[in-house]
Amino acid sequence: MTEEPTFEEMFAGCRESAVHLEMRDAYTPDDPVFLDWKAGKHVDILSEWRDWYDLMVATTGRGVRVRRVRVVSEPITDFIRHEYESTGLLNIPAGEEVRWLPRRVAKGLLLPANDIWVFDKHTVRFGYFGGDGTYLGQELITSHALAEQYLQVFEDVWQLAIDHSSYTPA
Repeated sequence: MTEEPTFEEMFAGCRESAVHLEMRDAYTPDDPVFLDWKAGKHVDILSEWRDWYDLMVATTGRGVRVRRVRVVSEPITDFIRHEYESTGLLNIPAGEEVRWLPRRVAKGLLLPANDIWVFDKHTVRFGYFGGDGTYLGQELITSHALAEQYLQVFEDVWQLAIDHSSYTPA
């Protein structure tokens, strides 16, 4: 059985674009960074997520466009507020483009049941999570046809979503 590639390997092989559609209102409930933030402790997001920041800087620096949309319920959960506050400190400075889509605006869209990444129009990464947000694993499928379907979903969401600089969470 072959081991699936890491994010570092997937992004290293990415040449044009990577898009991420986040569908959940909570992730990794036992994440120490989130728990410290929630407890009101000072968290240096850039230091805590330095590996991700460096990976995104390297990826976007090669000309790869990295876009992310977070589909969220409003009022937002504590975890989403944590992500919102972190986005301007981590994702945007690293070169990612980030938008937010309140679920109430998503009517008429056919959204996936799981989080997805699509790499270079040919590989789809499904992220699986438990009901409480615990990470359960991933599945990679290399299929141009499947990737095109999910890219169309992503583009539909992207068009409705609000740029991070203009979004004020409820």
